[in-house]
Formats: sequence, structure tokens, C-alpha cells
Amino acid sequence: MKVYCNCCGKEILMKENSRIALEDYVFIDKSWGYFSKKDGIRQKMIICESCFEKWTESFVQPPLETEEQELL
Repeated sequence: MKVYCNCCGKEILMKENSRIALEDYVFIDKSWGYFSKKDGIRQKMIICESCFEKWTESFVQPPLETEEQELL
């Protein structure tokens, strides 16, 4: 299974013949509800780490960051 970043189109490296990613990415799964122009629409996207960094740098309010003690 091939996985691509929805922003830049880069292929996310996966372990051969598996669904295990060899690099990290963000997966967004949004079902739009009432009071939205997209009511009833579900969108899914994958964002590579590089595109995520560029995207969050444009935020007026940066994401809250905390350090994890255990990595899975």
C-alpha cells in the first residue's frame, strides 16, 4: 500500500508488504457537522512532517507542545 502526503505529494516510506510507516506523519479524519458549509462531508488526509511544520509555522496561535516520556 502506498501512502502520499496530501500537501506535497511525497510518498511516505512504508515497511515492505505492511502498513507500518518508516517515517511519521499526521492523519486527519474530519466529519463535518451542522453549521458547517461541508455538513455531511467526511475528509481524510495525510500530512508529512515537513509539510506539517510549514503549516503550523503559519498559525497565529502555535500548537501546544509537551514532551512525551514514553514513545510508542
